Amino acid sequence: MARPIHKLSALAVTRANKFGYLSDGGGLYLRVGPTSAKSWVFRFKEQGRTHEMGLGPLHTVGLAEARQKALECRKLRLGHINPIEARRAGEARVQAAAAKQVTFRECAEQYIGTHRAGWTPNHAADWESSVRLYADPLFGDVPVAAIDLSLVLKALEPIWTTKTVTASRLRGRIETVLGWATTRGYRTGDNPARWKGHLENVLPEPGKVRRVEHHAALPYAEIGTFMIELRQRDTVGARALEFAILTAVRSGEAIEARWSEMNMVERLWSVPADRMKSDREHRVPLSNRAMAILGEMAELRANTYVFPGQRAGKPLNRSTSFLQVLHRMGCHNLTAHGFRSTFRDWAAERTSYPAEVAEMALAHRVGSAVEQAYRRSDLFERRRRLMDDWARFCGSPATAGEVVPIGA
Repeated sequence: MARPIHKLSALAVTRANKFGYLSDGGGLYLRVGPTSAKSWVFRFKEQGRTHEMGLGPLHTVGLAEARQKALECRKLRLGHINPIEARRAGEARVQAAAAKQVTFRECAEQYIGTHRAGWTPNHAADWESSVRLYADPLFGDVPVAAIDLSLVLKALEPIWTTKTVTASRLRGRIETVLGWATTRGYRTGDNPARWKGHLENVLPEPGKVRRVEHHAALPYAEIGTFMIELRQRDTVGARALEFAILTAVRSGEAIEARWSEMNMVERLWSVPADRMKSDREHRVPLSNRAMAILGEMAELRANTYVFPGQRAGKPLNRSTSFLQVLHRMGCHNLTAHGFRSTFRDWAAERTSYPAEVAEMALAHRVGSAVEQAYRRSDLFERRRRLMDDWARFCGSPATAGEVVPIGA
């Protein structure tokens, strides 16, 4: 005798309020919870065990729909299929299909967002701009699962020989985003942006395309004459450039210097890690002339920044301020960054300071990872003497062949 089905009426379903189960037949039950909340479940046995599969709450799934869902479950059972496992497989297929539609742009944004906390603002901005300018226009809206060699080459080939450094960084970033997408399950297969054993067979090695153009540097023998002319220019940009030269820091670090970073008593400037390329705090000793510049700028101290720009609450423009100063001086062949090379050449050829002292003054990492781990000193006092000597040299160039001795 067949088991009866459709035993419940709509009225019975509505009036049910006693904790427990009401059978509609064919494995379909109305479950009434302790708080009188009602939901549908399908019960079945497999290998001697009773399984219960939720079909949805009563306020969303009515009696007729619940019976249809139960019917579909019974049909699966006829084929010896577990309806719970069948539903999970279906959900997995839906998720896989959705993952295949995640775009390259979405993956890049998620990757950058996840890693931004460990990057300097400049590095994050560089990441975003390179992807936005060179990758997004070509395949930003393409599902990341569909990114292949042809698309990667469309982004790289037009700039590989004209902007080689930029193209090389872009390739690495595309490879990173695609690798991240593979780990997250958004794509499968080989990484079409990898260099070793892949793109190296298609594109010329970056180092052989063209030599990296170093920042034009002023010969150290000419720094004194240059500084005399620079000091005659009464602008915030000129003072900021002079300050950057005297402290041997990068342009952005000087332009965005804040008063809160200055210790006027100890003659110390502490550049926080989030503004350093090395991701480590950099302590900069301040010479007499550097302190004098701060004294001049203190008269304008209505700003967070030491070297205020024209817009209230903003520093100088890091992209153009120093270039404008140099161009007005007729130094079209120089870059602000090149003065770091000027300093390094002077330290190597005109002083007896160890190389590691000069390298630390430039905030470069010195030694192997193991040596860095055990190094507890940043040689600050020795660097202070070095920067004092550098400031004196900039103010009054040494005579040919003179060697500056290490201070006591």
